[in-house]
Amino acid sequence: MPSGCWYNRLCRRRRLKVLSQTTLLLCLSEKLSTPLQFEYYLTRALEEAYKVGQKPVGADMIENVLAKDINGLEPRLTRQGYNAKVLAELLNAKPREIKSFLSGQLAPGRTQELQSELLAAGIPL
Repeated sequence: MPSGCWYNRLCRRRRLKVLSQTTLLLCLSEKLSTPLQFEYYLTRALEEAYKVGQKPVGADMIENVLAKDINGLEPRLTRQGYNAKVLAELLNAKPREIKSFLSGQLAPGRTQELQSELLAAGIPL
């Protein structure tokens, strides 16, 4: 990454030491997929480390600020523009049923039906 990156400027401004760029990117890339996610969670990690005075910012701090279910079914579909309401309309299902599906609490047979319908509609799971 170029030395003029926004997080390098942020670190210099706040006098923070961070993990090496390679280690930092590896830690983040295991869980994140979009540039906006990288920016958001790295900023949160830097801010939290600054608040508690942690230097250098370690992988543990990054893990602490990451959402636990960031790559779950619901967050992935939401990032693609499919929230529960949109899915309910698309699949002709009740919103409560879609919420159960997204949280993994729907009956296995119905779950398979909804997954098949989503795949048939061209929505990757």
